[in-house]
Amino acid sequence: MKHNPAFLALVESILPKITEVSVEQYQSMTGWVLLDVREDSEWHQGHLPNAQHLGRGIIERDIETLFPEKDTPLVLYCGGGYRSALAANNLQVMGYTKVVSLSGGYKAWLGGQLPIEHD
Repeated sequence: MKHNPAFLALVESILPKITEVSVEQYQSMTGWVLLDVREDSEWHQGHLPNAQHLGRGIIERDIETLFPEKDTPLVLYCGGGYRSALAANNLQVMGYTKVVSLSGGYKAWLGGQLPIEHD
C-alpha cells in the first residue's frame, strides 16, 4: 500500500519515541500480550497465533478496561507496522510502560512463512 506523505511523516516523527521489535525478537518474548490493531476485516482474513483483536479505532477507548494494569507487557501489530507504532505511542502517553510495536507487522510475519490463524 502506498501511504500519503503526511501520514509517513507522522509515523517517522513518533518512531524515536517507541520501541519496535522484529518478528524474531517477538518469537523469543514470553509473557507478552499480542494485540492486533488492524481493522475487523483484516483480522478475519487471518491473524497471528494467540493474538487478541483490539482495532486501532477503539484501542485507546477500551485498553484500560481490558488491561487496567499499566505495566502489562503489550506487543502491538498491524499490517505493516505503521498503525501499531502510532497506537504504541498513544498507549505510552496514556501511561502504559511496556508497549512495543512489531516492526513490519503482519506482512513481516507472512514473509517469514509463519503460521496464521483464522476465525
